[in-house]
Amino acid sequence: MTVHSILKMGDPRLLRIAQPVTEFDTDALHLLVRDMFDTMRAVNGAGLAAPQIGVDLQLVIFGSNERNPRYPDRPQVPPTVLLNPVITPLGDEEEEDWEGCLSVPGLRGKVPRWSRIRYTGFDPYGDPIDRTVDGFHARVVQHECDHLVGKLYPMRVRDFTQFGFTEVLFPDISATEDD
Repeated sequence: MTVHSILKMGDPRLLRIAQPVTEFDTDALHLLVRDMFDTMRAVNGAGLAAPQIGVDLQLVIFGSNERNPRYPDRPQVPPTVLLNPVITPLGDEEEEDWEGCLSVPGLRGKVPRWSRIRYTGFDPYGDPIDRTVDGFHARVVQHECDHLVGKLYPMRVRDFTQFGFTEVLFPDISATEDD
């Protein structure tokens, strides 16, 4: 088990455009995916993008088979490994909801996201993934994929009266569960 350090907002590596994965089903790729899941679980993440641990690849993981203490009232999202993702909004409808980020610890903000999306890409073996999702699942995918184009969720916040410290906005979520 390898738990990596997560880069924090302000680190210029989080602002880069990630490179496509060109080699699938390699030992190095499988090890990276395993390490990313170990890292995500260690900090109660809902998802993690490779750039957040300093790896410049179009690779995101998200979901879990267990309830997430950082998002206790959210539906579960199936564990997914997604490489070279493409997101297509389905319709014009957006939803605003609270988001946090492992690279922006201790803060939450209301972020607009497409309500319903289709995402495509590949699994670690190079097999295609094609899903249509909505709600929290769609939000998590969009959030993680933003990391691949150098965006952090505060860059999407429209109303900064809806942005602040988790401990103030959500006192029922302990600081140890949010960082």
